[in-house]
Parts: sequence; C-alpha cells; structure tokens
Amino acid sequence: MKKSLPIIFFLLFITGAIFAQSPVTGIIKGANGAKIPHATVKIRGTNTAVVADENGAFSINAKQELPFYIQVSSVGYKPQDFQIIKLQDTPIELVLVESDLLDEIVVTSRRRSEVLQDVPIPITVIGGQAAENSGAFNVNRLKELVPSVQLYASNARNTTLNIRGLGSTFGLTNDGIDPGVGFYVDGVYHARPAATSTDFLDIEQIEVIRGPQGTLFGKNTTAGAFNITTTKPTQTPSAKVELSVGNYNFLQAKTSVSGGLAKNLAAKISISGTQRDGTIWNTREERKYSGQNNLGFKSQLYYTPSDRLKILLSGDVSVQHPAGYPLVIAGVATTERSAYRQYAKIVSDLGYQQPKIDPFSREINTNTPWRHNQSIGGISLNVDYKIGNGTLTSTTAWRFWNWDPTNDRDFSELAALTKSQGNSRHDQYSQEVRYAGNITDKLSGVVGVFALAQNLKGLAQTEEVGKDQWRFVQTSNTGSQALYSTPGLLDGYGIKTNSTIKSLSAAVFAQVDWEFLTHFHVLPGLRYTYDKKDVDYDRVTYGGLQTNDAALLALKAAVYSNQQFTTSVDNNNLSGNLTVSYRPNANLNVYGTFSTAYKPVGVNVGGLPTTSTGAADLSVAVVKPEYVQHYELGLKTRPVRGGLLNVTAFDTDIKDYQTNVQSPQLGVNRGYLANAEKVNVKGLEIDGTYQLERFLTLNAAVAYLDGKYVKFTNAPLPLEETGHTEIINGTATQVAFKDASGGRLPGISKWNISGGSEFSLPGTLATKAGRFFIAADASYRSDYSSNPTPSNVLVVKGYGLFNARLGFKSDKFSVFVWSRNIGNRNYFEQLQAAAGNSGLYAGVLGDPRTFGATLRYAFSN
Repeated sequence: MKKSLPIIFFLLFITGAIFAQSPVTGIIKGANGAKIPHATVKIRGTNTAVVADENGAFSINAKQELPFYIQVSSVGYKPQDFQIIKLQDTPIELVLVESDLLDEIVVTSRRRSEVLQDVPIPITVIGGQAAENSGAFNVNRLKELVPSVQLYASNARNTTLNIRGLGSTFGLTNDGIDPGVGFYVDGVYHARPAATSTDFLDIEQIEVIRGPQGTLFGKNTTAGAFNITTTKPTQTPSAKVELSVGNYNFLQAKTSVSGGLAKNLAAKISISGTQRDGTIWNTREERKYSGQNNLGFKSQLYYTPSDRLKILLSGDVSVQHPAGYPLVIAGVATTERSAYRQYAKIVSDLGYQQPKIDPFSREINTNTPWRHNQSIGGISLNVDYKIGNGTLTSTTAWRFWNWDPTNDRDFSELAALTKSQGNSRHDQYSQEVRYAGNITDKLSGVVGVFALAQNLKGLAQTEEVGKDQWRFVQTSNTGSQALYSTPGLLDGYGIKTNSTIKSLSAAVFAQVDWEFLTHFHVLPGLRYTYDKKDVDYDRVTYGGLQTNDAALLALKAAVYSNQQFTTSVDNNNLSGNLTVSYRPNANLNVYGTFSTAYKPVGVNVGGLPTTSTGAADLSVAVVKPEYVQHYELGLKTRPVRGGLLNVTAFDTDIKDYQTNVQSPQLGVNRGYLANAEKVNVKGLEIDGTYQLERFLTLNAAVAYLDGKYVKFTNAPLPLEETGHTEIINGTATQVAFKDASGGRLPGISKWNISGGSEFSLPGTLATKAGRFFIAADASYRSDYSSNPTPSNVLVVKGYGLFNARLGFKSDKFSVFVWSRNIGNRNYFEQLQAAAGNSGLYAGVLGDPRTFGATLRYAFSN
C-alpha cells in the first residue's frame, strides 16, 4: 500500500496537470460575423468562468473530462450552450443569436409560433423585460406604450379595458356585461376586468392584438385581446431577484426560483410584493389613500417526457389590500334644475362650507373610509401534444375573484351617500381544445372548441345614505316637500342586494391560411357561439325611520325601493372573418380583412330605474347583444435592416352598442346598461421601430381614432343638462334623455402618440461586463369625453407624460435609476358625476412624479 501511494499521487498530479494545461480557446461572434466583446463563458455545472476580451477572444481551463458543455451569454443575445467533444489547437468560433432582432419577434396570436411580420393581424409586442424596465408592472401602465389601448379604473372592479375605444362600458362596471377585450395568460381566459390590476409575474411577452378576435381564441371578443405568456420552468437550476425602491416609500421585491425535480420534470416558484404610500391625503382621517399593497404568488410544474408531449400545471394567487382609491372633488357644474336644487345651495342649507375645488392639492375630506380589498387567482393545466405537423392543445382552468370594497360616494364630508359596497364573488371554469399546425405546404390553420361557465355573485351589496341626504332627493323646485326633513327619515337608510348570474358560453371556431397562389394567401375563419345567462336579482331596503305613515313611506320608496326579478336569456351567433394577404418577400406583407363579431346579451344587476308608479322598469333588465362589422387594411414592411414600419386603417360599425347610463335616480347609482342603436369607430395606426446594432433602439407609434354615436336617440342627459325641460303637447315637461346621435364616444382620444429610445455602450461595472444605457419614453393623449353622453363639463384634458431611466445591464446583473412622469404633470384619468346629478363631479387622478432605483441579479448553474 505504501508503494502505491506515490504512484497514486503521481497520477493525480499528472491528471491535474493535463486538466490545467488543456484550455479551450475561442472567439465569440454574432450572426453577422461581428466579434462580441465581454461575453461571459462558463463551464456548465461548475463555477469556472471567464470574460471574453474586446475582440471576443477567450481562454478557459476546462478541468473536465470530455465531452462537456460551455455556456456563453452576452447582453442582447440568447444564452447558448456549446458541446466540446474534443480539444483542438486552433480557436473555436462560437456564434450567438441576437435575442431581440426586430424582424424575428415570434408571436403565438394565431395559436402557433410565427414571425410577427408574417401575421396579417395588427399586433404590438412588448417583451416582459422591456415592460418591467419601463415601469409597466401591470396592464394599466401599458397604455403609455400602446396608443390604441385605453384603460380607465377608479378601482380594480371599475376597470374599463378598451382597444381602439371599444370593449367595455366606460365608467362604473356592471357585472352583467361581458368584456369586449379578451385577456389571456398562458392560454387561460380571465373573465373579470380586475385581473388587469395584478402585478406581472415572470412575463415573457405581451401581445396586444387589435380588432375582433373570434376564430383564433376561445372567448369571442369584439375589440381585440391581450395574449400574455410567462416564462416556463427550466431543468437547469436558476434564480433571479429584483428589488426596487422609490419615493412615497415605494418598495417592490420579486424573486423566482426554477430547477429540475426529476428527469423531465421542472418546477418554478415566483413571488412578487409591492408597497407604496398613498398620494392622496384625507384631512378628516389624517391618513393617506391611493397607495399600493400587493402580494402575488405563482408556481408551475413543467413535465416534458418527450419532444412530442409537454404538460404545464400552473397555480397563482394575488392579494391586494391597498389604501383605497378615492376620487377627488374636481368641480361643481350648474345644472338646469332650479336654484333651490343646485349643489351650492344644498350644501349651504345643510350648514356646510362649500367644497374645496383644488383637485391637484391631492386632498379629500370624506367621512367614510375607502377600502378596496381583493384576491384573485386560479389553477390551470396546459397539455401540448404534437400530432403530425401540428399540435393538439388542451387548456383547463378554474379561476376565482373576491372583491370587498367600501366607498364614500358623495366624495365629501357630508353624510349624504355615505356607503357604497359592491361585494362580489366570482368563479369561472373554462376548457379549450384546439389543433393548430400545417396541413400541407400551402395550407395551415387552427380548429377548436371552447366552453366557459361562470358564477358571479353580488353578496349583500350595499348602498346607504345619511342624515344629509334628505336635502338632495327633493324633486320640488321650491323646497315644498317639507316631510323629507322629518328627523331620522333617511338616516342609515339603504339597500342590500343579492344577485347571481350563472352564465355559459360555448363555441366552435376554425381558421385556415391557404396560399392559393404564390405569395397570395386567403384566410377564412368561422365561429359559432352559444351564450346563456340565468339571473336572480333581489334588492331589499333597510334602516331609516320606522313608520307606518303612508306619506313618509312613499318618500323613502322614492329614494330606494325593493326590487326583484329573475330571468333566463340565451342567444347564438354565427360570425367569421375573411383576410386576403400578399407576401411577395420577407420585407412586405399587405392584407385586408372583413370580419363580423358579437358580444353576448347583457343583464342589469346594478339597480333598475323606476317607472312613474315607482316600480322597477323591467323593460331594461335585459340588454340586446352587440353586432360588429369590421373592415381593415394593413401594411407590414421592413424598409431597412433593423427597421420595421407598419400601417393599419380600419372602420368598425357596431349595432346595439352596449353602453352604461348614469341615472339621476339614486337607486341606480352604479348606472344601468342600455343599447345605443349604432356607433362607428374608424382610425389609422402607424408604428415603427429601428435598431442600430446594439447601440440604439428607437420606437414610435401614433393612432388617430374617431369614435361617434351614429344613432343614440335615448341617451342620458349630461350633468349640466340635468333638469332640462321641453314643451311636449303644449306643456313644459322635464326630460331625462336626449338624442346624442353624432356625439363622440367616451374614453377615445382622437390623437394617441407614444415613442421611446435607448442608447447603450459596452462597459464593465464591478468586474461585470455589460452595457451602460440611457432610455426614455413619452406618450400623449388628446382630450376625451368622460361621460356616456358628451358633456361640456366631463371632458378630460389632453396630457403628455415623460419617463426615463439610466443604468447598467449585463446578462445576470442590472442596476438603474428611473423616473416616471418626470414633469410632474397634473392630469385626470377619468371624471365622474356624483350620484344624483346635483352638479358635483369628481375625478380619478393620475400618478404624480415618481422616482427610484432597481437592482436585478440572476443565478444559474
């Protein structure tokens, strides 16, 4: 044994010497042959790594038995593994592919992977990292990057997500209507608009698809879709962390850990938390509102037993307990009611001071706490199985949404409309099965079936008034209704509503792409949809003065009354599209589209207006479906290397447009749904990008939108015309509606512009090779109506925003400082009349200037 030891030590020495003297040398290049400086080269499975020099050259001691892998990465390029089978004396050439070549962006909007410019659909693509860098950590901030997107929210529930001004009713949300913009995450349809308020988690790419989509996606949508994909778990162990801090005590932390659990089975866990102080000060409560308090969790299991079969099991939950989202008093308008019923006179008679009209002081004086708590999440199972030249996909999902708010709906210190609580619980179950792929060399397509079941409950949704409400509800022009001031008559008087909407939507859809002549493609699509809704609505009054006096009871009933109805409605629809595309080469794609679409029947569960007898007007309990005819011409080009320029013109007609009506009756405070006979939206969109090597990236987009009511003969009066009288049959009669035909649609700016740039240079920070960068983006929206019927008062003025960031990024490490709304521009996102239309109106404020810093770091073997 003693004789053997020297031999063993000698062999170990020789082996170590051999490993030590067997370096791998090489040069890192790009696909264009240019040398890539400062790339990171690492022996896979070890901590051995080096950084290439200015000329892309490297030398690394392997100390590994052949064969082994080296990993090469550099900012702006896709990380890649190279297998070393044998050692050689001459340097090896390793080629990296740029990760974000503008003309090679791949999308899945047609349910298969395709190059963006080849798809005859107007699509804007935002990479997950690009969205995070711009500060867009949820959908709300994407509207600054995509001009055709409009998102308005007074809270998570009352969210309007529109594309080209179409999609959902503007203003207060009514649970009885379906969204017109589809929202998909990893193929799963999210039915409630509150999903747009949650923080992004591990986003890989966001595709914003414009125009009706019914022959490619499960749920029929009349205005477009958001198709969001997240990064999948990897077998290679990896992790990343991100920490951001900023003013208003902003703190956001994200982490993600991924790795293999067993052969062909990988897992990932991601967590995100966001906190920020409020930006609105309540002088009465001495506390801040409009803050953030979000926590998100997402986990995934990814099983890939073969190249043909991939199974992804995902679960996520997001919990939000923000410090409320109050509206601030924006102004007081003079209505056409008598002097006795003007807001200033009412407030004076009640003994209060006139409200402070200084919205951008960011102060409120409400006496009911604001609470907007929600939890949202679900589980999904995606199965992809390759069959022939295509893939069979099954997506099964369950999702939930819980909403628990409190709002002060008189927006003031008055004890008028003291409480508004639209508690909701929602469950949805969805199943989609589709097959997408190539049938022949000239024919490809997708065919699928989809089913969505929803159970949406309103649980004891509450509206309550206080001791001051008596002065607001008098309909007499002179104050002759003295009984309204009876002590305690309306104190604590309110309604509790329990409602249930059980809905089912089922569809069969298909679309093909046939190259019937060289470079000429025809793309017909067809969809059959069946929708059914069963509604149970029950509203009961409570509180106030308990009396048997018929006159007093009549006054109470004029404010709030019991309402109850049940209904079951269903309808079916056959819609489709036809696209013709000409693609003579990789630099040009010209296409034209005609499509039809529809939005299902709606139901009113936010309170019904009453008839002259005081009974609920059941004629408006059900709202007719929308029917869409859409025309579009598009041009996608690559005018120069590294550049894209796309142009789209469109014209959309909608029959029986579903709109929200804000009624002066208190009992329909959230508004009720109605149909406008016909609307039209037409416009022109131009967007372009240019990338000069790795140094400079430019992007710009402009959208011109013209949206009008072609015919809306029974529109609600705007705030300033409340109390309007007309001579009918020789008698002066007060009216509540007008002909708004020709008026502009709410929420649509005629001009929407965005643009951005990034300039970077290679460099090294703390021994890390990467690039120093400076980037900025700007957006502008011209004024838009903030009321279902055009109003001279409720118009949001146009505004522009400017954001910037400066820092350093490498493949594993990034640090930068940022600022949003650098100019500290004061602007409204929405204006809204207070319940009762007495003249007061309030606004949703945009964020003030924010700034901070972000640090990211990634770990991997």
